[in-house]
Amino acid sequence: MKKSELIAKLEGAKELTPVVSIDLVLAALGMLEPEVKVEKVFGMSQELAEEIASKIERCLDNNASDLVDTDSAEFSLNYSNTIELDCAQINVYDTMDHINACLEEFVVEEDEDKEEAFVQAILAADSNEADEAYEATLS
Repeated sequence: MKKSELIAKLEGAKELTPVVSIDLVLAALGMLEPEVKVEKVFGMSQELAEEIASKIERCLDNNASDLVDTDSAEFSLNYSNTIELDCAQINVYDTMDHINACLEEFVVEEDEDKEEAFVQAILAADSNEADEAYEATLS
């Protein structure tokens, strides 16, 4: 419940009776939504960036044979009977698989959905108890 809603409920209770009980006020205050400030900082330290880059570089170096699509390579025969590589495609899918595998090691998994559901359940329980207490005082 927002502050303005709480004030409106208290004003409504005040019209019914000139005295508002402390229990009613406490129950109503319990229904207020807490001010939640969520601040997410996105970024990483230079040390972490270097570690990630180094790990990706080592992974790509160890899997160099997977990085080039040899089926798409184009060659030409030169005048001196030498074979020259004209074009070769990068195997983007396999390259990204290797990079993603490296990055997964640095991912911190947070079960935000479960945490959010837990917080909502607590707030709903507190709100329901406070609403019941408030309604009981009005009756």
